[in-house]
Amino acid sequence: MSRTFDRILVVLGVLWCLGAWARPQTVAVESLHADEQQRRTALVIAQVLEGFHYTRPHIDDHLSHDAFERYLETLDPNRSFFTQQDIARFEAYRDRFDDALVKGRLEVPFEIFRLFRHKVEQRAAYAIDLLNNHDFDFSRDEEYVFDREDQPWVRDEVELDDLWRKRVKNDILIERLSDKPFELEKLVKRYEGMRDRVQQMNAGDVFQAFVNAITLSIEPHTSYMSPEVSENFDIGMRLSLQGIGAVLRSEDGYTKIIRTVVGGPAARSGKLHPGDHIVGVAQGRDGPMEDVVGWRLQDVVELIRGPKGSVVRLNVIPKSEGIGGRAREVVLVRDTIKLEDKAAKAKVLEGPEYGGLKIGVIDIPAFYRDFAAQAAGKRNFRSTTRDVRRLLLDLEQQGVDGIIIDLRQNGGGSLTEAAELTGLFIDKGPVVQIKDAAGHVELERDRDPGEVYDGPLVVLVDRNSASASEIFSGAIKDYGRGLIVGEPTFGKGTVQTLVNLARYLRSNEDLGRLRLTMAQFFRVLGASTQHRGVEPDIEFPTAMGATDHGERALEHAIPWAAIQPVIDPPRTTFPVAWLREQSEKRIRGNPGFRYLIDREREFMKIREVKSASLNEQTRRAEREAREQRLLALRNRLRTWRGLPPLERLDEEDEDERLAHADEDPEGVDRIMLEETAHILADWIRASRPLTVQVTEHDR
Repeated sequence: MSRTFDRILVVLGVLWCLGAWARPQTVAVESLHADEQQRRTALVIAQVLEGFHYTRPHIDDHLSHDAFERYLETLDPNRSFFTQQDIARFEAYRDRFDDALVKGRLEVPFEIFRLFRHKVEQRAAYAIDLLNNHDFDFSRDEEYVFDREDQPWVRDEVELDDLWRKRVKNDILIERLSDKPFELEKLVKRYEGMRDRVQQMNAGDVFQAFVNAITLSIEPHTSYMSPEVSENFDIGMRLSLQGIGAVLRSEDGYTKIIRTVVGGPAARSGKLHPGDHIVGVAQGRDGPMEDVVGWRLQDVVELIRGPKGSVVRLNVIPKSEGIGGRAREVVLVRDTIKLEDKAAKAKVLEGPEYGGLKIGVIDIPAFYRDFAAQAAGKRNFRSTTRDVRRLLLDLEQQGVDGIIIDLRQNGGGSLTEAAELTGLFIDKGPVVQIKDAAGHVELERDRDPGEVYDGPLVVLVDRNSASASEIFSGAIKDYGRGLIVGEPTFGKGTVQTLVNLARYLRSNEDLGRLRLTMAQFFRVLGASTQHRGVEPDIEFPTAMGATDHGERALEHAIPWAAIQPVIDPPRTTFPVAWLREQSEKRIRGNPGFRYLIDREREFMKIREVKSASLNEQTRRAEREAREQRLLALRNRLRTWRGLPPLERLDEEDEDERLAHADEDPEGVDRIMLEETAHILADWIRASRPLTVQVTEHDR
């Protein structure tokens, strides 16, 4: 089973950095030209893409236009270095990116990069000069557009100077608004680091950036690894590197947390969440905090990774603060994520609120399988299916009336496990269809007849339920075996493989590897899990924030499609409309859900903000108002949970947190689960026949 695109980006970033220490401090600009090996590699990549990629793309002028834009976006994502004059100069190259790959004519991407490097050096020098020699007036009313992705390129160097004046002023203002003394040297190092990282990029890096501009213009899961990155990939597979257990992505010069991995230090801490931004990394309890704003993702990951048991400190801007908000320090101990940490776990919900019913809950953080133990011939190797089978039998012994499978935050894993787990709930039959580039369709089946559990079943999913989670939940829905509740899932429905490019040449030279999308998943009733994901039977109102998440948010993502079904539509019908109506009534009066909905709306507002005031008084007032809104929301939840209110957002009662085994004292994660249990209880009660008292007279 392929991992999500974000995870792959992180892996590639880590492995590139394993070799980073050996790199020269500065690469001579004269060496930034393509060599013959890279020209041959380009030809091979073009043939592989057109011949074997799932979409069978045409590398033509249409693709060239997209690749041209993507390459500029890769180099200058926030449109802070190139001007309209530069873009006009490049315009003649818009139709030549396809020729660069198909014919190995690589002069254009290298020419563009050399100018980009010059512009970065120029802007870094200008920013440092402003820091040292310019006095800023923070009482002046002006705005800085910090998210320029959709902004036009500035007209000329004069406008670029003004943009960078505002950028430097904004950076200073952020530091002035922090809880720590302002350090000019910190910002000087930031701009020097920006310059140095570009100066250390060699011809292999430029070639890789160019190829990936092509591949990512085809679809977002195909990417190229240069020979250097491929070598470090192999090194990384042999080493046991530890980290914090978080999937990261570079976004607008910041390192963003996409999700935390269950069982990892980040998730266990309860202090890091999707949408947070890492702006600083420090080693040990007392090491200096390294500012990482503007760093390449690979370099940030290199700082975060380290020996197991060692301490890493992160400076993090929470999602609720938005870019430029107040950062707070999080201390973590690096560790590996053991299989036990992500193993399925079970519990029982019961009480008068569920009408006296007992609801079993099985939390599955990942679709895991101990392949090493299996290869070693161990009969009792751990797997998701084996663990869930045991938990199901245990829950039935406890007399549960129904079961919830909780797949929230489950990013996938083993395809085999997705099929075998489905088999615990159906008799036998196909679970997922896999269609390759040639149009051939293979079926992944459950071949074990019989069901381990045949009672009422609900699957709880959210926007981060991906890949194998979508295969399982899609099969349960298509067989009519249970209800799907929650948010639309991630929408990752494609299959990737790693292709060694040297196999296409007779020589032994290393050309690197291509991660290639080769196939697409389709559900047994024919619909793809790609792009749309699995749509719940009963959708929670928090889903309003999921529209720009997952595959739906990725450029050039393969669209949704459908093929022929391999089973008949289920005859089973559920009272979905009635269950949805009952759920909506409860949610309207549920303070917990009101908190989730209002918080999601607040986060959506924060995401929509693209600029910030450079007036210090205004900026402070805006930040204070935002923090007070979020604090009021959180305290409203705490009051409902019977907890004392907080005086500030970053306040934490450590004793309170540690007193709860689930490390969620405010019960945020329980809100959706509890409502799902109510839905299941409603369904069970509705499906049971009415009991009629019969008197002697009636007889």
